[in-house]
Amino acid sequence: MAYTATTTHGGVNLIARISQFVANVKEAYSMRAEYNRTYAELQGLSDRELNDIGVRRCDIRDIAHNHVYCS
Repeated sequence: MAYTATTTHGGVNLIARISQFVANVKEAYSMRAEYNRTYAELQGLSDRELNDIGVRRCDIRDIAHNHVYCS
């Protein structure tokens, strides 16, 4: 009767998990930067300009969030 000893080397899996974590962090920073840019641009508009495009100032946070995270 023969037995086979199989072991898996966890190093590759660990490296892949770390790489995926780093990629997720980079994506989160990128998305947050896009949110901040969108929010700042809308916040910089005057009330008249916001009214022209049909946006209330109190909705800017939701609009920026939906633009970045729900697209």
